[in-house]
Amino acid sequence: MIYRETLNLLEWERLGQHLATFTATKMGAIAARNLPIPTSLADSKELLAQTQEIYGLEQNLEIRWTFEGITDVGDSLKRATLKGILSGKELLNIATTLAGMRRLRRIIDDCEELPVLKELVADIRTYPELEKAIHHCINEAGKVTDRASPKLESIRHNLKEVRDRIYQKLQNIIQQKGGAIQEPVITQRGDRFVIPVKAGQKEQIPGITHDTSGTGGTFYIEPNSVVQMGNKRRQYLRQEEREEETILRQLTEKIAEVAEDLEYLLAIAMVLDLATARARYSFWLGANPPRFIQDKETITLRQLHHPLLVWQEKHEQGSPVIPINVQIKPDIRVIAITGPNTGGKTVTLKTLGLAALMAKVGLFVPAKEPVEIPWFEKILADIGDEQSIEQNLSTFSGHIRRIVRILEALEQATLSPETLPHSPSPSLILLDEVGAGTDPAEGSALAMALLNRLADQARLTIATTHYGELKALKYEDSRFENASVEFDDRTLSPTYRLLWGIPGRSNALSIAQRLGLDVDVIDEAKTRIGGLSQDVNDVIAGLEAQRRKQEEKAQEAQKLLQQTEKFYGEVTQKATALQEREQDLKRYQELEVQKAIADAKEEIAKVIRNLQKGNKSSQNAQKATEAINNISQRQLPKKVKPKVSYQPKVGEKIRLSNLGQTAEVLEVSAEDEEVMVRFGLMKMTVAFRDIESLDGQKIETKVKEKKQAVTPPPPQPSKPKDVPTIRTSKNTIDIRGSRVAEAEADLENAIAQATDSGILWIIHGKGTGKLRQGVHEFLKRHPQIAKFELAPQKEGGSGVTLAHFK
Repeated sequence: MIYRETLNLLEWERLGQHLATFTATKMGAIAARNLPIPTSLADSKELLAQTQEIYGLEQNLEIRWTFEGITDVGDSLKRATLKGILSGKELLNIATTLAGMRRLRRIIDDCEELPVLKELVADIRTYPELEKAIHHCINEAGKVTDRASPKLESIRHNLKEVRDRIYQKLQNIIQQKGGAIQEPVITQRGDRFVIPVKAGQKEQIPGITHDTSGTGGTFYIEPNSVVQMGNKRRQYLRQEEREEETILRQLTEKIAEVAEDLEYLLAIAMVLDLATARARYSFWLGANPPRFIQDKETITLRQLHHPLLVWQEKHEQGSPVIPINVQIKPDIRVIAITGPNTGGKTVTLKTLGLAALMAKVGLFVPAKEPVEIPWFEKILADIGDEQSIEQNLSTFSGHIRRIVRILEALEQATLSPETLPHSPSPSLILLDEVGAGTDPAEGSALAMALLNRLADQARLTIATTHYGELKALKYEDSRFENASVEFDDRTLSPTYRLLWGIPGRSNALSIAQRLGLDVDVIDEAKTRIGGLSQDVNDVIAGLEAQRRKQEEKAQEAQKLLQQTEKFYGEVTQKATALQEREQDLKRYQELEVQKAIADAKEEIAKVIRNLQKGNKSSQNAQKATEAINNISQRQLPKKVKPKVSYQPKVGEKIRLSNLGQTAEVLEVSAEDEEVMVRFGLMKMTVAFRDIESLDGQKIETKVKEKKQAVTPPPPQPSKPKDVPTIRTSKNTIDIRGSRVAEAEADLENAIAQATDSGILWIIHGKGTGKLRQGVHEFLKRHPQIAKFELAPQKEGGSGVTLAHFK
């Protein structure tokens, strides 16, 4: 009884009506208006999972989630089981319902991560053969088709022939007896075809009069010549009716055979429709899915809106809804909300009660994420005035009667097997103006005793009150907390904001003073209530001001955080774009290098072929060498020297390029382009060209005047000599750390420059052996290499290859 009263006090029926507007079927709308409340946490979680999965389906624009064709055929199924005969329209509705449910099940089966919905539709049977049979016999208008049976087709063929003959005969009569005809049309009276004949000329067309006009000037006569054909047509009509009834009965019997499965299918359709309505209503509210928390977790409901007020704002041009923030620590059992009348205390109670109920039935809660709320087994409320002249009940008596029923319900919940011994019932109690309607002293004492009792028996109690004594309970018992609705002294109106941790202060005297009450009366009232009360009000006012400042700073911090997140996102996006561009440039450069190497190889091969075809003279060899050098300079990537504007300073740390060590600058001689440095314990003078900054910058040196060149003596004719095997800088190349493609270009250049030496020392290192293998493959194909071998162990062994020229 008290549970039903609570639903009425919270206006739960109105919310169900709003939910019903989002349903697609009649049965879904009925279920929404009579929304059942789950009795277990598992049921609530399953309903919530259904809502979340369909919410996700609705967000997928590629999926057409619709209940088109699905209708409430429950009455038809009952009549079929009672041996009744279903009409063609009813049978057609069953067929479209089967098709609609088959389509929804296919959507669910084709989507991933829908475990709850998949389990829901797993056992339904859609009987495609039954649907096919109905569509074969019934057309879109709900009429039995000719193809339903050969007999029916034959009867209708005969009917058409008889009708055509009747029409032909009547047309002939109209043409022959035109003067007696009131209007040249053929019409029907009942199942008989007649023609309108003038009253004074009816003897010219003998027959049966079936009707007359209102004025009596027209007789509707069936001529005697078509009476027999009309009788024949009536017989065919009766045969058609009996055959149609036979077909409908056969289809109805098939429906009756599977009526139980179809009723289950209809129940699943209603569940899906209701879940879809919950998802759509939640989306419309801008709500978020709740998480049911345990006893040791904090209740969090930020920016919580009253759903009925949101509907009123959007559909009935109501005032903007002011949300409330709720954050309740796990050890709090009772919250006392104080503040002026019309300040929003009652709305706060109803908002919290509806939020708990919405989460329980699988609806999202209109609050910001995260939405964290306990699962309350019972939600009980005493809200409003229950005066009754008939029952001779005062306001106080009405409240007490309802509170008694609440305590009885809590007592039953405490004794239930699910509740642990000596633990409060998982219930939410909402009390409006607790202890009101009687002597303030007695009412205050009664309210304190009641709240202490509820702190022991209920998971959470929220009570509104005007009694100042209830504000002090927080400081006597850690299970109590204060809250208040804010009031603006300047405008003498509430702001409807809920303040936590701050009790409401009395505004009666300040309001009375602003409204013009005599100052002497106000002063006397202040003396009567004592200075302590005024001091308390001043402290509360200070707390409220401090809270407002903190909220303003929090809002500023939130704005700064949002800006920071925005800038971080932009920087991250630009950095990602730069990385992608750098990778693209690297890939492009690698492709260009490989292309240049391929072109150089082809040109070098042409030079070598030309050299092999001509006379093998030193002059030709020299020309070939120059041609290869030109190719290497043109094709190999140019080493760009960095522009340097670096100048060393005394005391600065520099790097000695030739030694690879760090030294300190002691003196700088710009004219001689030298610096004196200290390297360890030694001092030395080093040229500008042999130093660089720690970040790799070089010193730009002046180009010295070249001395007049001395003409060297004419070269002496060279004598034949053996090819030297001594390793020099000219016949040695170090390609360690290079890729095979890069090493091939360097080898081409080294071979062109070391041809006169007769041998080329290639230092490739040991490593994994891939570079050595690539070098050997290159030397095998090179036309100028006669043979190659690994160097002696003392000269590098497998880390060095000796290439001998032809």
